[in-house]
Formats: sequence, C-alpha cells, structure tokens
Amino acid sequence: MSNYHIKHLEEYYQVYRKSIRNPELFWEEIAEEQFLWRKKWNHVLRWDFSKPEVKWFEGAQLNITENCIDRHLATRGDKTAILFEPNDPSKSAEHITYLQLYHRVNKFANVLKAQGIKKGDRVCIYLPMIPELAISVLACARIGAIHSVVFAGFSATALSTRINDSDCKMVITSDGSYRGAKTIDLKGIVDEALERCPGVKIVLVAKRIHSDIQMKEGRDQWLQQLLDEASDQCIAEVMDAEDPLFILYTSGSTGKPKGMVHSTAGYMVYTAYTFKNVFQYKENDIYWCTADIGWITGHSYIVYGPLANGATTVMFEGVPSYPDFGRFWDIVEKHKVTQFYTAPTAIRALAKQGTELVEKYNLASLKVLGSVGEPINEEAWHWYNDNIGKKNSPIVDTWWQTETGGIMITPIPYVTPTKPTYATLPFIGIQPALMDEHGKELIGNQVDGRLCIKYPWPSMARTIWGNHQRYKDTYFSAYENMYFTGDGALRDEVGYYRITGRVDDVIIVSGHNLGTAPIEDAINEHPAVAESAIVGFPHDVKGSALYGYVTLKDTGESRRHDNLRKEINQIITEHIGPIAKLDKIQFTSGLPKTRSGKIMRRILRKIAHNDTSNLGDTSTLLNPEVVQDIMDNAL
Repeated sequence: MSNYHIKHLEEYYQVYRKSIRNPELFWEEIAEEQFLWRKKWNHVLRWDFSKPEVKWFEGAQLNITENCIDRHLATRGDKTAILFEPNDPSKSAEHITYLQLYHRVNKFANVLKAQGIKKGDRVCIYLPMIPELAISVLACARIGAIHSVVFAGFSATALSTRINDSDCKMVITSDGSYRGAKTIDLKGIVDEALERCPGVKIVLVAKRIHSDIQMKEGRDQWLQQLLDEASDQCIAEVMDAEDPLFILYTSGSTGKPKGMVHSTAGYMVYTAYTFKNVFQYKENDIYWCTADIGWITGHSYIVYGPLANGATTVMFEGVPSYPDFGRFWDIVEKHKVTQFYTAPTAIRALAKQGTELVEKYNLASLKVLGSVGEPINEEAWHWYNDNIGKKNSPIVDTWWQTETGGIMITPIPYVTPTKPTYATLPFIGIQPALMDEHGKELIGNQVDGRLCIKYPWPSMARTIWGNHQRYKDTYFSAYENMYFTGDGALRDEVGYYRITGRVDDVIIVSGHNLGTAPIEDAINEHPAVAESAIVGFPHDVKGSALYGYVTLKDTGESRRHDNLRKEINQIITEHIGPIAKLDKIQFTSGLPKTRSGKIMRRILRKIAHNDTSNLGDTSTLLNPEVVQDIMDNAL
C-alpha cells in the first residue's frame, strides 16, 4: 500500500491509525521514500512540549530547492513549473519550465551571494505576485538565507516593524504593483519604511510597472541588470534539517506581530505530503491556489508543496473582480485548471454577482475545489459546490494556521464524505483534542471546546523569532503538554470537526488574521481619541468585519464625526494597511469595564452582532450605565 496517495476511506483510517500508533516510523517511511537527502537523520523525532522543543529528522542534511527543482530536471525539465497569469488579461501567460526555474533561481541566488548575503542572513521580500516573488524565495533557500516575505498590501509602518524584528539585511521589492485597474507605489512604501530600518544595506528593485521612482545611491539597485550578469549555476547550500527556512509574521492578539519560524526538513515533508493527498494531485494536473505568497497558504501551497511534487502551479497577479467578476473562471477555462484553492471571502464576493459570469466559461476541467483562511459558511459552500464544482468536484474545507505550516483538518477528495461548514477529519498524523476551560479533555463525540493538538507534526513552527518565551506562553501554556490553536471547535456525532472561530482577540477579516490590539493602539494615537475597542461582526462578503467603539477626549466633538471616522481609518491604513480599516465606527461616552479596568468585549461583541436579548450579568461592571447608551446608539 502506497503511503503517498490515499484513495479510499478505509485506506484513510488504516493509514491514520498507523500514523498515530507509530508516528516516528510513519514519517520516517515517507521522508525516506519521497525525498532527496544529502545525509540521513540520527533521530526521527525528539520533543518536549514543556520547553517547548521539537526536532524532526535531526542530523539530516538537505537543501529544499534540490527537492523542489533539481531532482525533477531529468524527467520534468520541460514541464511547466510556474504558470504566471498577469493582472492584465490581454497579456499572455508565462510558462516557466523546471529547467528555466532552475536557471533563474541559480542566477538570483548568485546575485544574493554577490551582494554579501550568506547562510542564516534574513532577507525581506516585499513583492507583488510576479515570478520574481517565488524565485526570490527559492533563491534564499538555495543559499541558506532565511526569507521573510511581507504581503505587499502592508503599510510602511507594518513593513518596518517586520524588517527590524528579524534584523533583515536586504529588501527585495519592485517599482510598483498592479492591482486591477490601479497601480501601487511599492518602492515609495519601502523608502518610507527604511527611514526606520538602519540595518538594511541593500535594496534590489524589480521593474514591473515601469514608473519613475527614486533610487537611493549606494543602497538601491535594479535587479534585472544584476541577474543578466550572474551565472545560472549555483551549488545548493547544505542545510541541517532544523535550520530555519523562513520567518512569516502573523498578527498577535497583543502587541507586535509574531515572527513564526519554520524549519527546513519537517516543513518540506509535511507540505509535500499534504499537497499530494489533500488535492489528489496527479502528474499532468494544473493546480491553482489564488492566495498571495505573502501568506502561509502561498508559501506552502503555491511554492513548496506543489514544486516538491513536480506539479504545475499557477501564480495569479490580479484580483477576482478585474476586468470583471468572471476573471477566475476565465483563467480556469484558459489553463484547464484541475484543482482550485481559494478563500470563502472570494467565494462570497463572486456569489453576490450571480451565476451569469460563471455560465460563460467551461469549468469541466475542475476535479477538486478547496477553501482556506476561515471556516466557510453554508450558503457559500453550496454556491461553490453547485455552480463551480457542478456537484462533481468535492470541496476540501481546510483548517490550518501560519503556525502549523500545513493543512491539519480536511476532507480528502473522493475519500472523505463532505459536510458543509465542517473541516471533517484530522489529516494523517494529526492528533486533535477538544479541551474544556478547566483543562480537561472532552472525550467522545457531540462535544465542543478549545482545539488543541496532542502530538508534534513535522511542519509545526519551532519558535517565534527572537522570543521563545512568547512562543511558549502563546501556544503551550494554556494546556499542559499540548499545542493550543487559539480556535474553538466542535466534534459531531461521527467525529467530524467544525471550527467555530477564534477564542482570543484575533478577528479573521477576508481570511486575514487581524489582532485587535495593534489596531486599537493605532486609533489611540489620534489626538482626539481617549480609548477604543475593536470587535468583529458578521459581514456577508468578508465573513467578519471590524466594528470600532471609540471614546473621544472631548465629547463635544460630535459635529466632526464623519471627518474623524475618515481620519481614524487613515491612521489604521498607515500603521497596519487598508485590510484593517473599520467598517463601522461608533463614538461612545465610555466603554463597559470591569472594576479592574478590563474592557468587557463580550458585551461589545453582542451589541455589534445586534444580539442584545441577553447581555449576561452587567451588575459587576464599573459603569453599567454606558451599556444602555452604547445600545441606544448602535450602528
């Protein structure tokens, strides 16, 4: 029985039981059979969640790019590795073969080396979804530099925080980016960010929109000229299994973003194995994940997972609404896409447009549909299933996180019977547990609690960059000897899991995890604001949107409310980025607080949800009278 391709439910249970009974033997077999190693491991796994310390394939040596590129050259050199679909639909797609990718990654790796970048250095990548983004990621991995990709929708402030936190030496960016009918001045954002980043000595600039930009003498260099001069041969750096591969920042519920560190070997093994099974990938499939490489989904399921399997992976520069809302389906038809992986937000936005733009296109090539970023609601699930999959292409509703590195709970298409809104069963090797608030595990079915994982899996993040204590406090202190996901979940009568949402102050807006604390900190910098509190409320496209309760220093400011709302959203855009703007801003006379001064977000959440029938006991509040006032003026 092949470990690599699970084809029936009975086989899933067989393989799953084997993976739980003897995890080390299970992962050792997969690692041995499926990958290229320079040296074998001494230990498959050593772990201690109390420290927390996890090491997979310790002592092994490898380079992930040899597994993603070099080893395919003999049999797949002429096969398309990356199929780039540009923003402008009148421009033709670019097919980059495995051999071309090999040469382009080597050239880029040699450019990095010539600029003094060496193994262990951090390189910040702030690029749009163009081939250079995937190539620069792989070039860093080729020479053992640690890449830190920052989504090119973040503000200069957010960018500088991330650059400084991991002490990046270099930034790779472009003159600008296309976003539908708009262009964005990425280089201008980088220039502003670097005013606060003394550690960055070099900026490499790719030409994309051919705009007129400032190039700073001695720091900024045009990328293409350097690539033209570089050799297309570069010996891959030998890496230890546990060497860091990349840092990726995720919003914290408090304070600054967390730089999640992913290591080399375990991440490779797990992303490749999940990709193969969750998407039931076959040799000539055309796979498309619509995410941005700036998020973990793009790292694991646009770059590393597909390329480790020798797949053809589509990279799309544009947005689903340009030039119209039929763009996704146009691309599916044009490239005969077989697996399509997108976010519920996109599905809801497309569903709002009706089916006219879907019916224009032939979607018969689709075999598997995927959903990622947040739990998919039932209405969107059915629309996706009926209109895109025509009830023939199973939907894999995948649950996982930046911290987990790969998909954790998911149906396997044509194997697991699906159920709308349920992520269904744990992936092979994953041991979930539901815990109550007293730290007791809830056994059996038809229970709901806090979702934890009992046992390490290969692609889990190893630490938070520069702050191992925070890693321990955030993920391993709530429940003894368990990884706490921060999510609530329920298990139904057959053992299927449904994710019920965050249990901390992180709100998922359009699939992006946004911590409330950094947004509140930004708002509180406005000179007119005394304090603020952010909660999520249901939104028919974004899933959740942000509702801000803002108390002003001078309550007589009400005449300026509309202007203040604009100014508050402007501050948020500058500090975090436009993705964190508030949909509703209610000015309040005060915020409901406990006697210890803690804001009672539970009450604010209920008001935002328009669910005020039972606010619970408000008698313990320091200022119960403000609750009525907030309710009377709710938006």
